[in-house]
Amino acid sequence: MPSNLQNIWLVAKREYTERIRTKAFVVSTVLIPALMGGGIFGVAAIASKSKTTSHIAIVSSQPQPAQDLKRELEHGKDTSMTVDLVPSGETASLDNAIANKQLDGYLVITQSAESDGASHRPTFDFKPRSSADIATSGSIESALQTVLTREYLDAHQVPASEAKALMEPVTVNVIGADGKHANSKQSFFVAYTLFFLMYMVVLLYGMNVARSIIEEKTSRIFEVLLASIKPDELLAGKILGVGSVGLTQVGIWMVAALLFAAQAGTMSGITISATQILFFIVYFTLGYALYSSVAAALGAMTNSEQELQQLNMFLMMPLFLSMGMLPVIITSPNSLLARIVSQIPFCAPLLMNFRISIAMPQPWEIGLSIGLIVVTIFAVLWISSRIYRVGILMYGKKPNLPEILRWLKYS
Repeated sequence: MPSNLQNIWLVAKREYTERIRTKAFVVSTVLIPALMGGGIFGVAAIASKSKTTSHIAIVSSQPQPAQDLKRELEHGKDTSMTVDLVPSGETASLDNAIANKQLDGYLVITQSAESDGASHRPTFDFKPRSSADIATSGSIESALQTVLTREYLDAHQVPASEAKALMEPVTVNVIGADGKHANSKQSFFVAYTLFFLMYMVVLLYGMNVARSIIEEKTSRIFEVLLASIKPDELLAGKILGVGSVGLTQVGIWMVAALLFAAQAGTMSGITISATQILFFIVYFTLGYALYSSVAAALGAMTNSEQELQQLNMFLMMPLFLSMGMLPVIITSPNSLLARIVSQIPFCAPLLMNFRISIAMPQPWEIGLSIGLIVVTIFAVLWISSRIYRVGILMYGKKPNLPEILRWLKYS
């Protein structure tokens, strides 16, 4: 084996064995997916079963529509409110009740002067205690739609049995690629869990590279290591060693996910495919290589954890952008904007993998994203290696931008 490859192997082996033998590795291997999956599925389960429980008042001059709305809000599918009926002209006392936090809001129903036609329906004004209370206002809108539809059917003498059938919710059966019934909500939450798992491990192991460099830099171990090994070999070994720890952890998670899907998938409705696991590993490897290269440069430029925290935005901003683009991809995974942002090299590990999980893109899109990431990795490594070889021997001084640019010119 050539001496440079042997040096890289020795450094990678040291980084790998030091980390994989620690209790933190075992604990994080168990806790990270458990907390992530439990948190996401737990919140989803609670949200699906929770109902709006606000206390509001309804101000109306006609008791029957107000009674119908009260019944719908107190015993509706997604609401369990407390509703008071108040005659017209009592809004002053209601304002005092809101100010004293005795009431979450009140709805004023004003009848139209002309009662014929849908265009002359009453006006509805809701005054909440908090203008950000979208849950209560949304529940009121849904309940009003139900009540008005029921009143319209009753006014046109539609039999009660037919009206009830028309008001029943529609069930859509989702058929998976295998021809069997699928649970779209469960499939979505699996994709969501994989996204945040990717987010955490890429950031975690990328920052581990930077922290390792700072630790060795402050302890002056580099001065001993550089006597027998080149800086590029040291950087390559460190990235490979820490990345191998991440791949080991991800491999354990993916095997456990496949076993879980095989054993309990049919009972719980949770399914994860081999394709999802394969692409997760591929994009984790590429994402880690990209972000760890940036993190290595940041670690070489800083002298402490505090300084590193100040530069974290260079790692966090693309990840925050990826998170902010989730609603766009969820709504329209094959739109032009979704395709563009999922091709950005710093966003592709998360967003392209998420698109694969919810709506498989074209093969050329996947190939293009992988190619762009690989090209970007080589470009970032070229820059990082030049910053690294100078920065690891700089103590007690934070370099400025002109000085960093000079480092890039050094051979």
